[in-house]
Amino acid sequence: MFNRILVVCLGNICRSPTAKFILQQTLPDKQIDSAGITAMVEKEGDRKGWDMDAKARDIAAKNGHQFDVHEAQQLTRELISNYDLILVMENEHRSHIAKRYPEAHAKTMLLGHWLDAQGGTGKGKEIPDPYRRSDDVYQHVFELIEKSCNEWKTRL
Repeated sequence: MFNRILVVCLGNICRSPTAKFILQQTLPDKQIDSAGITAMVEKEGDRKGWDMDAKARDIAAKNGHQFDVHEAQQLTRELISNYDLILVMENEHRSHIAKRYPEAHAKTMLLGHWLDAQGGTGKGKEIPDPYRRSDDVYQHVFELIEKSCNEWKTRL
């Protein structure tokens, strides 16, 4: 049913590429990519997107994952239209997509949807942005992403 999955965060350099690579490894028969709401390019006029954040890549390696080269890309209507399921890190990302791309709202869910939020509300768990924070924060975020991806694997 969901064969094409797009993972979205803000800059497309920490959380979404991590989730993309883990999902690609656990669901090799699916088409999986990532994008960022505010993704940037290397230089003015250059269309090449930023690589994955070095600390995010290092934490993944320390947890046994080697990821391919990554190039951040901006979230667009065309990109959204090519995917069956859009997984976001925060409810704010879901709201942004609903406002800017209302046709995609119904197919947009939290990556942490299957994780129980604090208080047992059953509404899923947001995955915070680790960018420019400590190694411990990156490790915590990596663990949330890995656990979330494993939950999606069992449901797809």
